Amino acid sequence: MKSNRAKVLHQVGGRPLIAHVLRNIAAVDPDRIIVVTGHQRSEVEAAATEAISDIFPKEGLSFAEQKEQKGTGHAVMAALDLLKSASGITVVVYGDVPRARSSTLKRLIDEHSSNQNAATMITAVPNDPTGYGRVIRSDSGDFNRIVEQKDCTADELEIQEINTGFYCFDTAALVKAVSSLTNDNAQGEYYLTDVPALILQDGGRVGIMRYADAEELLGINTRAELASTSKKMRVETLNRLMKSGVTIVDPDSTYIDDSVEIGPDTIIHPQVIIEGASKIGSNCEIFSWTRIVRSELGDECRILNSCVIVDSKLSGKNSVGPSAHLRMNTELGLEAVIGNFVEVKKSRLGRKTKSMHLTYLGDATLGDRVNIGAGTVTCNYDGKTKHQTHIEDDVKIGSDTMLVAPVRVGHGAVSGAGSVIIEDVPPDTLVAGVPAKAKKKVSR
Repeated sequence: MKSNRAKVLHQVGGRPLIAHVLRNIAAVDPDRIIVVTGHQRSEVEAAATEAISDIFPKEGLSFAEQKEQKGTGHAVMAALDLLKSASGITVVVYGDVPRARSSTLKRLIDEHSSNQNAATMITAVPNDPTGYGRVIRSDSGDFNRIVEQKDCTADELEIQEINTGFYCFDTAALVKAVSSLTNDNAQGEYYLTDVPALILQDGGRVGIMRYADAEELLGINTRAELASTSKKMRVETLNRLMKSGVTIVDPDSTYIDDSVEIGPDTIIHPQVIIEGASKIGSNCEIFSWTRIVRSELGDECRILNSCVIVDSKLSGKNSVGPSAHLRMNTELGLEAVIGNFVEVKKSRLGRKTKSMHLTYLGDATLGDRVNIGAGTVTCNYDGKTKHQTHIEDDVKIGSDTMLVAPVRVGHGAVSGAGSVIIEDVPPDTLVAGVPAKAKKKVSR
């Protein structure tokens, strides 16, 4: 990968590689999951824990550290202390195969159990077997052994059937075989691929499940393979959404993570990006060049061109943009409107509140039916601390008003254009000037 980052932390479809693998494993409902870590152990453990926190009990996830990387068999050796206390069957998979479906793992387990095998492996015939261990069969077609590419003879390199690295073992047989592994090979490593042959020699039955879709089970080893897999997963996500009633005008230019949920009759225009655990309601319309990250949009929202929405919530029937920016837990009440070149940070806007032009609202709470004039700024930072601005219901803020926080504007108050508000404004009061002073009472 030519990277300082552990390979399984590289992302496809908005999640680290290991997250996809673990979520597919969790869907099989195992009693326990053991993750073997090495490089960037703490980061991998954190990513693994987060990946399945919503679908798998935390106490069922364990970690084993492979302090030195001496091969795939050595990785399983690192987990022996945890495996020795286990019974039943153990499934072993790689952490860099994000497209392997849970249904495939279930089929492997069923095949293993129904044939009463001691070991069962998935094989495939890819277009290019380069880099993969070849499966050697006996004259009768049964499993004989696996030979890694670097150890293959010229004849063995001609074999097209490969080992995908997906195994199901009788746990006791796995523990016994792994404990007797040697590193007598071209790479001086302990190969997990030697384990099925050791089990066979010990009298155990080794089964082969040949799988038609080789691409589903291929690992990622280069940036090019990462990009190719990302594209395939993106197409799968877009097709799933379109089948559920979402209109995607141009799938070729639309990027939506597989963790995103979108309701029916929503329209996604070209060149939109939606990432993370975002939820988009029904009957929404999202226009081109917009990016939405980890945000929730209620029904009937319209997001106009070139908006950025991050970690925010829109209650519904909202209009945002064009060229607006919502971030850091911003929340829009029902029917609130954010217009051209407005930035809202860590703020809440009430029902039917509007800020239409050229405004910054930071660390602010706005009530219902507030109107914010163009050029308004909540001056929330004094050089050391961020302060809060509170604007109550039915307030009208004139253009180019500066609200120097901490400050509160009372219910129904009005500020004149160009005002600098440095102290609280009473309800139903017109203020104007620099600094702003009360001019008269106003009626609602």
